[in-house]
Amino acid sequence: MAHKTPRKLHIALAQLNPTVGDLDGNAKQAKKAFKEAQKASCDLVVFTELFITGYPPEDLILKPSFQKAAMDAIKTLAKLTKDSETMMLIGTPWREDNKLYNAVALLADGKVKQLVFKRDLPNYSVFDEKRVFDTGPLPEPIEIKGVKLGTPICEDIWSNGDICGHLAKQGAQILVVPNGSPFSADKQVARQQIAEQRIKETGLPLLYVNQVGGQDELVFDGGSFIRNADQSLALQGPDFAPALLISNWTRSGKDWVCEEADKQSWANGEGAIYAALVLGLRDYVEKNGFPGVVLGLSGGVDSAICAAIAVDALGPSRVYCVMLPYHYTSDESLKDAQDCAKALDVPYDALPIEKPVTGFLQELAPLVKDHKTDVTEENLQSRTRGVMLMAISNKFNLMLVTTGNKSEMSVGYATIYGDMNGGFNPIKDVYKMQVFALCRWRNKHRPKGALGPDGIVIPQNIITKPPSAELREDQRDDDSLPPYEVLDDILEGLVEREMSVAEIIDKGHDKDVVKKIEHLLYIAEYKRRQAAPGIKITSRNFGRDRRYPITNKFRDPV
Repeated sequence: MAHKTPRKLHIALAQLNPTVGDLDGNAKQAKKAFKEAQKASCDLVVFTELFITGYPPEDLILKPSFQKAAMDAIKTLAKLTKDSETMMLIGTPWREDNKLYNAVALLADGKVKQLVFKRDLPNYSVFDEKRVFDTGPLPEPIEIKGVKLGTPICEDIWSNGDICGHLAKQGAQILVVPNGSPFSADKQVARQQIAEQRIKETGLPLLYVNQVGGQDELVFDGGSFIRNADQSLALQGPDFAPALLISNWTRSGKDWVCEEADKQSWANGEGAIYAALVLGLRDYVEKNGFPGVVLGLSGGVDSAICAAIAVDALGPSRVYCVMLPYHYTSDESLKDAQDCAKALDVPYDALPIEKPVTGFLQELAPLVKDHKTDVTEENLQSRTRGVMLMAISNKFNLMLVTTGNKSEMSVGYATIYGDMNGGFNPIKDVYKMQVFALCRWRNKHRPKGALGPDGIVIPQNIITKPPSAELREDQRDDDSLPPYEVLDDILEGLVEREMSVAEIIDKGHDKDVVKKIEHLLYIAEYKRRQAAPGIKITSRNFGRDRRYPITNKFRDPV
């Protein structure tokens, strides 16, 4: 029997934090959200892309037993809808006719009532969906209580308007878009612009629900929203936090309008980046079962911002900071590290490395007596620190946080098996000048949900003193690198924008400096392949986005 089209519709947006592979945990979250939506008399609760498996599942999704377990979990969830007025629309893999699809399933009347398969599979940047999924046919609208909903899945609204246009021609009245859209700077604005474009093309209101949480190197920032057919913003959910958002719709003639609802403000600029780093580190630690973290606090800006991020993510009692001084370590750095630990209220110890470094040098002396002192001895200091920190990590089951920024990782100014040791790097995708900006920002703001203290948490001297690795007497970073504002601008051109050397020189940079940075960037690829994972915040992070060969003789002609 056909439903009489209602004049009211209530749709819940489940902006939740699933974990890849945790089918039981994700199903438990879905059940809880369904019960809450049911209690609120919602007609439908919409979950995010591949919610039941977590997103992105990568090659785990190719495992037949995992596919079956995910589909079984969906069928079990469907039983909740038997004799219920509330339906579910949930993301899931689905195998059919020997093909594997990225799908959304409409659960109603105790069963999987309808399936829609993703049509446009992204195969760029962090996405490899053509590797694991089959392309679905042009989707048809789903129907709930006589109302036709078009359900393009994430990328289905990004590349062009063909899919949304097809759904509109097939009678869709509202576009409902489940997403697994990861954070990068300015991504929130881009999503809104894409939504406005699809609305303009179809004349339909659009509901956008996005995943939240950290998954390895990716952070999903939530920020679900609804825009009406006139493109006005009707609802805006929080960013970087889970939420169940209730939207109320009214039919006017053939058109549906979402009533004005809560519109939460979003973080932007440094605030958004900092929030992404906190959430990414917190979820990496929590989802992988670590009781806390340890990091080397050097008195420098990079370790200081990592300590602040860790404290805001986990709380002071779960962050252990260790200073590992050698005879090149200045009294200024010792004081700065101690002051930073005190400001953050973290457990802190200083463990000198003079004796173990001396032991290594003595044992090597017969072999290297005819050679000059060089970077070998400098790296021994860094590697000794790495060994000490890994021993602490092992003994106390604390994940070691490594603290190299993107500028250093770009040009290889990090010691492999030394300061690169660690399980995770919060600032791996953060350039040095951005590190300074984040320090200044955090000293002025205590982010929403942060577990760290208010006020200045990074001593001003750490921010203002010249950066130095302190591996030799009077060493400064700008002895061998251009000033960081110059370095970062060159790297932004080479890495983020794939500009030629000639184009960067035309921006006003010195030819020899640009060629040197290009060379350092290429020869450091082998280090980056062995680096700890870290949070993606730019359009092109190392590893997932930018995949260059290690063996590479190409250099730009000038």
